[in-house]
Parts: sequence; C-alpha cells; structure tokens
Amino acid sequence: MQGAAHRRRDLLRGLSACYRRQAPGEPRTVGYLYILPALIVFGAFLLWPLLQTFWLSLLRWDGLTRATWAGWGNYRDLLTDPALRAPFAHAAVLLLFYAALPVSLGLLLTGALTRFRIRGMTFFRTVLFLPQVLAMVVVGVAWRAILAPDGLLNDMLGVIGLGGLARSWLGDDTWALTAVGAVGTWVETGLCLVLFLAGAQRIPRELYEAARIDGAGAVREFVTVTLPGLRAEIAVALTLTMVAGLRNFDLIYMTTSGGPGNATSVPAFEVYRRAFETGEVGSASAMGITLTVVIFSLTIAVTRLVEGRTR
Repeated sequence: MQGAAHRRRDLLRGLSACYRRQAPGEPRTVGYLYILPALIVFGAFLLWPLLQTFWLSLLRWDGLTRATWAGWGNYRDLLTDPALRAPFAHAAVLLLFYAALPVSLGLLLTGALTRFRIRGMTFFRTVLFLPQVLAMVVVGVAWRAILAPDGLLNDMLGVIGLGGLARSWLGDDTWALTAVGAVGTWVETGLCLVLFLAGAQRIPRELYEAARIDGAGAVREFVTVTLPGLRAEIAVALTLTMVAGLRNFDLIYMTTSGGPGNATSVPAFEVYRRAFETGEVGSASAMGITLTVVIFSLTIAVTRLVEGRTR
C-alpha cells in the first residue's frame, strides 16, 4: 500500500510538472488561426502587389506595348541619372521640415508646458493638432492660396513694411521646396506635441520635484527628466514624421506639381509622373521599391536605436 501511494504521488508530481511547462492559454496553432484572416488580407493587398511591383521594376515597359527585360538597369539608372537622384535629395531636405523641426519644436513646447502652467491648454492642443484632422488635399489648396503672389502672406508682408520680401513662393526655384517644407512643419508639429504631452503625463512628478530640490533649472530639468522619459514617444514621432515626409505626394501635387521645373519633385510624385504621364512603368516601379526600402530601413534604424537606449 505504501509503495502504491508513492507511485501515485510521483505520478501527480509528473503531471503537475508537465502542466507547468505548457504555455498558458490556447495552443499556438489556435493563435495562428486567429490571425489567419488578417494575414490573408495583408498578403493579398500588400505583399502580392509589392512582389508584382518588384517584377515590373526589372522590365522596360510603357504600360501598353510588350515589355522587355531590363534586369537591374532601372536601379542603376537611379544611381547614375541626376534626374532620378534629385527627388531623393529633395525628400532628404523635406525630412528636416517634416521630422527634425516638428520633433524639436514639439519637445521645446512640451518642456515649457510641463514646467509652466498655461491656461487654455486644451484649446491650445486642439488648435495645434487641427492640421492632422484636415485632409492633406485641403491643406494643399489652402496654403497654395496663402503662398500665391497675391496671397495672404505677401499681403501681410506689405502691411508690416516688408513688401520687398514678397515673391511667388511656390514658383521660385530657390524658395519652392522650403515653402512646401514649411507647410509640412505646420502639419506635423501638432502631432509631435500631442504625443509628447501624453508621454510627459506618465513621468512621475517626484522626478521633477527631486530635480528642483537639487537646484536644476529649466534646461537641466528638461535634459535629465523630460527628455529621457519621452524616449519612446520620440521614436514614434520620428517614425511617423519621416514616413510622412518620404511618401509626400498629395501636398506636392496640390501646390507645385513638382515644379517649378523639377525643384520640388519627390519620389512619390515622380513614381506617379513616370507611371501615368511619361509611360516609364519600369523606372517608376524601381523608384517605388527603392522608396519602400528606404522607409523600411529608417524605421528599423529608429526602432533599434531606441531599444538599444532603453536596455
């Protein structure tokens, strides 16, 4: 009897150990079944078109006649043809306006708002976030009117005695890209500010009190408390704003259409122009694939950088 009791006890211990080794919840295969519909939609509407685009990038095709094999020729053209490199250079400039400036302004405003109490904070945040609610086509139409030669900006410059600075902002080779970038800064700053203010609310107030007891001023408090606490939000803001800057199409289309000349042409607009206007589908596909790789690489780089800092 005693031996049977020992065997029964050992059996119960073995079953208990097996139960503890199993993962809690549903089996893993059931989890895959849950996400299968989403994977099917993802593959049908994203991965398959992406593979088709890559195949087209290896061809020379005008969209109508018989295609010919180009191999990696379309990608070599991206490196050697100045007309194809210029849109990527313009996109790099726009990253300063779409990502660097909005993130910097958002952090500056967040640092000020976390240290000083300002009345009407909700209204202030709503006004700054408003451009994110508007369709970019509406933003483009509005700013095209503001930046026109007889638009509001030139009228205001004349009123304050700076009429000599008035110009056709979107028709000037020197200022067109900067003008479009300034619109991007106006659009993205509100998004960054809302993200940073939301992140600042979860930073323990005790950290600010401790910094002030140690005699930290506004700048030191921002660098030692606010900035480290917003690392995750900064990564999200950089990712969203960089993607917005690189895939910029509707704003360019509504304001300058890539002009004057090609002064404001960007990769997304150039893909459209070559595919549907000049009949260079292979070149447009190669540019689209390259743009996808650039966006994917920058997103991974930002994510890895933040993860490395938080470990």
